[in-house]
Amino acid sequence: MSRFLVWCAPKSLYTRLVAPFALHREAVEMPNPIPLKDHEKETRLVNQRLIACAVLVGLLAACLVARMYFLQVTEFDYHSTISENNRVHVLPIPPERGLIFDRNGEVLADNRPSFNLTLTRERAGDWHKVIDELMTLLELPDEDRILFDKELKQVRHPFEPATLLYELTEEQIAILAVNQYLLPGVDVAAQFVRHYPLGAHFAHSIGYVGRINEKEASHLDNEYRGTQSIGKTGI
Repeated sequence: MSRFLVWCAPKSLYTRLVAPFALHREAVEMPNPIPLKDHEKETRLVNQRLIACAVLVGLLAACLVARMYFLQVTEFDYHSTISENNRVHVLPIPPERGLIFDRNGEVLADNRPSFNLTLTRERAGDWHKVIDELMTLLELPDEDRILFDKELKQVRHPFEPATLLYELTEEQIAILAVNQYLLPGVDVAAQFVRHYPLGAHFAHSIGYVGRINEKEASHLDNEYRGTQSIGKTGI
């Protein structure tokens, strides 16, 4: 009769060699369950988002339509007037004063052309820099800078040119023409000025033409856009 030997492996050896394979087999044979998607819930969520977006777009469209109606219907007259005023710019043209003769036909007062330098602040941009360029190019004294600032402060309306220099010489006009690109808002304007061939001999009766001073300007209407010179005393 054959004899068989039965050998029992120690438990620690079994744990090291056999147990890992057993656990691996269980992991392969029993995977974690995959959760199924709830299509109804996802559909409801998408529909809710679409409705919210539609409501938001509708509100924005309603606000836009209401604003357009307010501007184009309710406020039509107001904005139409503003647009017309921006399109049309009224520029006053000083009239030429009449000649004055004595009984022998001799001219006591007439007019002669004068070329003046004007500056429009709205067109000049940095008008302080423009005045600095003028002072340098025309070699003007420092006292003129104070007068320029005073003239610019007396401007009553937007885009109204301020006259800074009178009776420019031909040399000064040539310098300004060559350096026009450095002087935005600066123009040379021609106008007639009063001339008295006999000087001041008849000033007490003929009178004279002078600039509007601050006291006289305070009595003018705010919408006054006439000339900057007026007749004073005499005829």
